[in-house]
Amino acid sequence: MKKTLILFVIAFIIFSCSKEQKELVNSIPPISNATIESAVIYEANIRQYSPEGTFDEFTKDIPEIKKLGVKVIWLMPIFPISETKRKATGGADSKFASEFPKEEQSRYLGSYYAVSDFTKINPEFGDIEDFRTLVSTAHEHGIYVILDWVPNHTGWDHTWLQTNPEFYTQNEKGEVVHPKDTDWTDTADLNYDNLAMRTQMIADMKYWLKNENIDGFRCDVAGSVPLDFWQDAIPKLRAEKDIFMLAEAWEPALLKERLFDMAYAWDGHHLLNNLANGEKTVSDLKTYMQTTYKERYEKDDMLMNFVTNHDENSWNGTIQERMGIKAEMLTALSYVLPGMPLIYSGQEYDLNHRLKFFEKDSIPKTKGKTFTFLTKLGALKNTNSALNGGKEKAIFEVLKSAKDVFVLKRAKGDKTLLYLANFSDATSQVKVTEKGVFRDLISEEKINLNGEALQVAPLTFKIIIN
Repeated sequence: MKKTLILFVIAFIIFSCSKEQKELVNSIPPISNATIESAVIYEANIRQYSPEGTFDEFTKDIPEIKKLGVKVIWLMPIFPISETKRKATGGADSKFASEFPKEEQSRYLGSYYAVSDFTKINPEFGDIEDFRTLVSTAHEHGIYVILDWVPNHTGWDHTWLQTNPEFYTQNEKGEVVHPKDTDWTDTADLNYDNLAMRTQMIADMKYWLKNENIDGFRCDVAGSVPLDFWQDAIPKLRAEKDIFMLAEAWEPALLKERLFDMAYAWDGHHLLNNLANGEKTVSDLKTYMQTTYKERYEKDDMLMNFVTNHDENSWNGTIQERMGIKAEMLTALSYVLPGMPLIYSGQEYDLNHRLKFFEKDSIPKTKGKTFTFLTKLGALKNTNSALNGGKEKAIFEVLKSAKDVFVLKRAKGDKTLLYLANFSDATSQVKVTEKGVFRDLISEEKINLNGEALQVAPLTFKIIIN
């Protein structure tokens, strides 16, 4: 009798755990085109997000991140980093940690993109249970999680270098080399002529889909990997579950055939920087709108718009350094352009220093003007169909305006949005033909439009919605 009772208790515990796991897996609907239409994506730099630099500290803030309208979290690489050739500094004159005095070497943590094992967790961040808690917490808040995948190269400690050196690009002497025409000397270049390597790469990606319930991948330098690999890999990944695929690339071919869902608006990002420093004008912005959305890409292609990311912040400067007084205007533009806007860790907290890339650093965590601003923009992106940016994106029209004024109209269904930006040093009167009751998103004032002109102060913008 006692033995039967014990067996019953064990069976009940197993059933309860199985039920709990099933409920966890099903705590969020499969990611879909409808979700992506109104999404904001958040790039999470776990190392620098908190003084502790752990999954647990980031997980605590997921409710705050949700307030920004975020529907997708992209985690920078979470894998162990190679010790061999671990980077300490970047650039053409970069140095390895081993080149510094022994007592200093531990401070140099290396690049996330020098992976030593694609199926393990970086112990700096916690363990696999901490990661699972992050994913499940995000799902409970209606947020999907994608992993930063590094398909182009590995670190020099990766087991493949010992077991399968043929997986790597080699010179005429048979020596494994780092990626050509780069300073990524802390990594070994993968050889995509080797079919066994391709098979193992796909298997490692499937591991995270099948075992850890993630929702897709952001693929590093995706354009440097042969297109036919993606044509083979992505359908196999999609056969496992509904996923979201982001390519760190601009090539339109990567968006065809249900390969990647979204690519980088690299040209758009550079244009935003150049608009800020005066090297480009509203005329260039109008040209960009035509060539990008009506010539280079197809109607249902999707781009990620951004004013900063991990590379831009660390190597090219903060938003304030690059954009100055026009930062808020251009951030708003990144939200109203067709596509999906990106927030990088710390942007919401007015981050105004270049985060160290190979050492421990930390972002500020005090809410200020930018958190409120991004919250407003995120709510608008989530709820107003005039900003739909995916397969069924809202229409856009660049309206006639003065030389240094940009006016963009977005519309879908009964929703209309007008973005008016004055890049000049003088107040501009902007005539709009829209009629009806509108609202200024920033000031929250009601506006009755009857075809009259709207006044836009120098170097400011308005977002008008109905």
